[in-house]
Amino acid sequence: MMIDPPPPTEGAHRFFGERLPHAEAFAAVLADTGVSHGLIGPREVPILWERHILNCAVIEDAFGEGACLIDVGSGAGLPGVALAIARPDLDVHLVEPMQRRTDWLESTVDEVGLDNVTVHRGRAEEFHGRLSAPYVTARAVARLDKLARWCFPLVEQDGQLVALKGRSVEDELAATTKALRKEGLVRAEVTSHGAAVLETPTLTVTCYVRHRR
Repeated sequence: MMIDPPPPTEGAHRFFGERLPHAEAFAAVLADTGVSHGLIGPREVPILWERHILNCAVIEDAFGEGACLIDVGSGAGLPGVALAIARPDLDVHLVEPMQRRTDWLESTVDEVGLDNVTVHRGRAEEFHGRLSAPYVTARAVARLDKLARWCFPLVEQDGQLVALKGRSVEDELAATTKALRKEGLVRAEVTSHGAAVLETPTLTVTCYVRHRR
């Protein structure tokens, strides 16, 4: 049974503007097949905007104009689909290993009406040497040191991994910096996004990557 999605928050209206119908379509899909496919829990539906859609979309300010980005472990299209809605100029590639989820992602992209998204089935490691972009992003996938092993090879020279993280991001970064440097980290910075439209802003850690030549 479909659960009615919550109406857009005031922050969603302000943030998405004319793109709001696409965001609402995404919310409707998440509340319906997103739940039935086990991509989000039914208890998450009432907080879809704050906890998921807006939470992800506000990191759009981390990416340059017309940029190409790879979303690793896209799952429910978070953050990839949310970013593609917020920024139609972005070229977004969703990487997800499970066939059932990639089928859902392709259907969702079509239903939401996005023409700037490509879905790839496979683990991140399978795309090393085959797929790369100036930006790679991930949400709730793994600790930074493991994420670096999977994602840094997808980041183009002098590009960035932009990982969504929780409140303990500073501690996690401190604990993993040595391992990250071995993988090619030049520097890292923690950034807050969306304070104007979210009660709890989103935190990201941006890892600047330089590959060994």
